[in-house]
Amino acid sequence: MTYSQHARDYDRLTHAYTGIRRAIVEALPLFPGEVVLDVGCGTGLCFPMLQDKVGRHGHIVGIDASPHMLAVARDRLAQHGWRNITLVQSPIERASIPVTADAALFCAVHDVLRSLQAVRRVVQSLRPAAQVAAGGGKWAAPWMVPLSAQVRLLHAPFVDSFEGFDRPWSHLEQLLTDVHVDEMAWGTGYVATGQVL
Repeated sequence: MTYSQHARDYDRLTHAYTGIRRAIVEALPLFPGEVVLDVGCGTGLCFPMLQDKVGRHGHIVGIDASPHMLAVARDRLAQHGWRNITLVQSPIERASIPVTADAALFCAVHDVLRSLQAVRRVVQSLRPAAQVAAGGGKWAAPWMVPLSAQVRLLHAPFVDSFEGFDRPWSHLEQLLTDVHVDEMAWGTGYVATGQVL
């Protein structure tokens, strides 16, 4: 999938993932007034749920490499009148992140999670003991080959490489403590949480 071509259709194309998206955001401990990084924020689908957590005195920094996805995100900000969201258009590895944040969210961003440089860049922008939640798709157990074939079909439009799709969080867990992983949807999805070392 090229995000430049499908940015305006992204919300509709990924509507089936709404439940998993909500589970990932709900797993991230956040409090009113805190600052959170939405890594690979895309069109801002997680913004309403993050707003509910940080409130109007908190702040959300959405980072994404695609200007087309962020154009949709800007429309979402204007529609809701949100003034506590900063959008950063950059590859995560080179992003100039303007805050030291209390938490980071990696929601359905497999390719970002497979870049150790990108993950390190995000963690460097978090305070000590900051909370992190990541989640998305993964391979089912090896003996569930037919299910994994369906997973490939579902995720292929949104993933550049399936490298590490058995443990997408493996780079992230090297930089965190108290890592906990819950699988869902017969092992085809996951939510991983932890704290910065």
